[in-house]
Amino acid sequence: MSLGGLPFVLIAEDVQNDVELLQRSFGQANISAATQMVSDGEECIAYLSGTGKYANREEYPLPDLLLLDLKMPRANGFDVLKWIRAQQSLSSLRVVVLTSSERIRDINLAYELGANSFLTKPLNFIDFTNTISVMLKYWLERSKKPEVERPVSDQHESPTRLA
Repeated sequence: MSLGGLPFVLIAEDVQNDVELLQRSFGQANISAATQMVSDGEECIAYLSGTGKYANREEYPLPDLLLLDLKMPRANGFDVLKWIRAQQSLSSLRVVVLTSSERIRDINLAYELGANSFLTKPLNFIDFTNTISVMLKYWLERSKKPEVERPVSDQHESPTRLA
């Protein structure tokens, strides 16, 4: 679903500086997309399941793309990925992991849990903006969007923590 005809991106990121960097990168790259931020994994799951303050589906539609940080409080990105892929109605949601981790274990696990792409956050703003621009143009303009729906359950289950 989109807001006002624009593609919609949900950003799950707990570091405010990274949120601001993403917002600036969207502007610099001339990306026309509506965004919503969530600051931890539990909030991301609540948003996607439409529970609590996210129950109004007109105000909080399902995203065309989820940008997911791995290292977040309350439920990490791996927990969120595992939960998403366990929901039949969300199993095809496009998820791009955008994180500072370059550990091969994190990369492998993210893909095993169903990430569509894994990007490491570049350190300088120009590289960051270029990365965001190419990634968003691919996922929002070139790639065909699958159909997703909110899970049927009224309450979301907390994800099982991964070791």
